[in-house]
Amino acid sequence: MFTRTSPSRGPNSPRVDGFYDKATGSVQYVASDPATGKAALIDTVLDFDPRSAATATDSAQTALDFIASEGLSVEWILDTHPHADHMMAQAWLKEQTGAPTGIGEKVREIAALWEDIYHLPGAFDPDRDFDRLFADGDRFALGSLEVQVILSPGHTLGSVTYLIGDAAFVHDTFMHVDVGTTRADFPGGSSAELYASLQRLLSLPDDTRLFVGHDYPPVDDRTDPAWEASVADHRAHNPHVGGGVSEAAYCKLRDERDATLALPDRMLHALQVNLRGGRLPAPEADGRNYFKIPANHF
Repeated sequence: MFTRTSPSRGPNSPRVDGFYDKATGSVQYVASDPATGKAALIDTVLDFDPRSAATATDSAQTALDFIASEGLSVEWILDTHPHADHMMAQAWLKEQTGAPTGIGEKVREIAALWEDIYHLPGAFDPDRDFDRLFADGDRFALGSLEVQVILSPGHTLGSVTYLIGDAAFVHDTFMHVDVGTTRADFPGGSSAELYASLQRLLSLPDDTRLFVGHDYPPVDDRTDPAWEASVADHRAHNPHVGGGVSEAAYCKLRDERDATLALPDRMLHALQVNLRGGRLPAPEADGRNYFKIPANHF
């Protein structure tokens, strides 16, 4: 697994270690407080093979092994949104560590939307399956560091960013600075809302480190995955919003691009797990878990 460390820059600055999952193009993060050794796991991956519908915990275990090797302790297990491209490992990680889980409070609205799509009324209960549902502006501690929650809708209607000192975990808003931004065409998504979220993130201090959710190399001459760039870098060089692109121009570009994209191959399986906090659907009478997939909806 490709990994990279972004060192702490001093007081109020976390160390950030990223772990790249090639199968989904996802980056899972360990954000840690050098002063206390407390760590947050952010957007971790439960491995899933869409051909066999089999799950595994290898990627999440890699993050736990790293935490053990560095002498850290897990204080939070956080996700920025219910992901469409990979399954979240929250529930399994909570079993291993006992740490509380968290996601944005608008997951309730996302759950209601997908209960209708799956025709599974009452199937999802975020208040049961997550320990904390964060509102825009909420603050909580990671060791001696403060975490601020920033509502960042557009990719989903309830995505949140976690701002920890000079590090912002911006999920599916920006892609890496040489790529652009993420899609906004999933149910509940909006290119106009995504543009507003991007502008809010670009208003953070210039040297804020932005850590994105995905990368899909190769990109031009770059073959290794990358996921960190500063606010100043994105403001100047991001091909979708850099240089002061207008909302109208951005929405035209984003909507036209999204119309050409296929659904992620794990999406219809993953959301049934992620809206349960990383849990498979309940076993049926034979003891097996089953997915329900809507035909001809998308």
